[in-house]
Amino acid sequence: MARTALPKTPSKSALKQKPQGGKPAAKARGAKSLAEKTPAKKPLTYAAAGVDIDAGDEVVDRIKPIVRRTYSPRVLGLHGAFAGMFKLNGAGRKYKDPVLVGCTDGVGTKVMLAAEFKIYDTVGIDCVAMNVNDLIVQGAEPLFFLDYLGLSKLDPTNTTAMIAGVAKGCEIAGCALIGGECAEMPDIYSPGDFDVAGFCVGVIEHERIRKQPKVKVGDVVIGLRSSGVHSNGYTLVRRIIKDAKLSYTKKYAELGGKRLIDVLLEPTRIYAKQVIGLLDLLGKKRDLVSGMAHITGGGLPGNVCRALGGDVDAVISSATWDPHPVFPFLQKHGGVETEEMFRVFNMGIGYTIIVRREGASTVMKALRKLGEEPLVIGVVEKGKGDCRVV
Repeated sequence: MARTALPKTPSKSALKQKPQGGKPAAKARGAKSLAEKTPAKKPLTYAAAGVDIDAGDEVVDRIKPIVRRTYSPRVLGLHGAFAGMFKLNGAGRKYKDPVLVGCTDGVGTKVMLAAEFKIYDTVGIDCVAMNVNDLIVQGAEPLFFLDYLGLSKLDPTNTTAMIAGVAKGCEIAGCALIGGECAEMPDIYSPGDFDVAGFCVGVIEHERIRKQPKVKVGDVVIGLRSSGVHSNGYTLVRRIIKDAKLSYTKKYAELGGKRLIDVLLEPTRIYAKQVIGLLDLLGKKRDLVSGMAHITGGGLPGNVCRALGGDVDAVISSATWDPHPVFPFLQKHGGVETEEMFRVFNMGIGYTIIVRREGASTVMKALRKLGEEPLVIGVVEKGKGDCRVV
């Protein structure tokens, strides 16, 4: 059921209308009506088959004010149209040669924990984060977002909470939620199950793409902290907890006295306003930034290398920051080797920015002005395009 365009079901009066001409259709000679041949029974409905149209309509009504909070003057049309529209220029932006940038991602098996403990809003933020954090690596400004929600049963309260989480993520990222899909599919999803995925579109000037500098020897790697596990590695997380017989609802001293489930469902940090704000503050000095990476599946080694050329390595010093408490907790109880931890998890660094050495202090100062606590976590050396954690 597309939330941008909900079909109206026929009214009861329309269903009871007589054929044109005002006379009932004649029955075939000698034929008995269907009602006379078969015993009376309750008519089959879509709801009886497992899909509740009325619940879908209620969700749309509930989310209208929530979605509108993400709108800017660049959003055209009204919620309920068949498609969303967004104006590239406006609200202080005037692109000369715009290039659209698109990406899609989901939340992975983190949704299984959300479904099990009936905590529905946080994974909506995760869904936005996993998309916009990829988008801004290209230096693109996030414009608008679309979400897909598939579930076994559309419960208005729970479904509204999920979409409210997506809207909250869009507000944090500074993009508009202009459409989405709620698919109630009891034959696909088991009772209580759901999945969420998102699609984000951004824009960047073509000139900025052409002028992007290359990472070179001597560049500095700056790290921005994560909020925890973010949205990667939850298959391993759940296996550790199962094998170690840990309790999701127990409060652990190693986790600051918080319940394990609350720590694990902490939403992924969204870095959009900080990164785009940094590039805006730098202005003509933006070429001090030579590369960026969103630290997702594959950790630091598997993502920082994507910003490098084939002639340099990034060497990350793990001694330059204290990991989020959840990582030593999981490593201790799971018996996971340090190298594997860094290969699966972000280990406390969710985003990296590679900058020219001479501009490192300027970039650090700008990031602090934007509310970040940046850390210098590594340097670039001559190599073969790898990222090494030492």
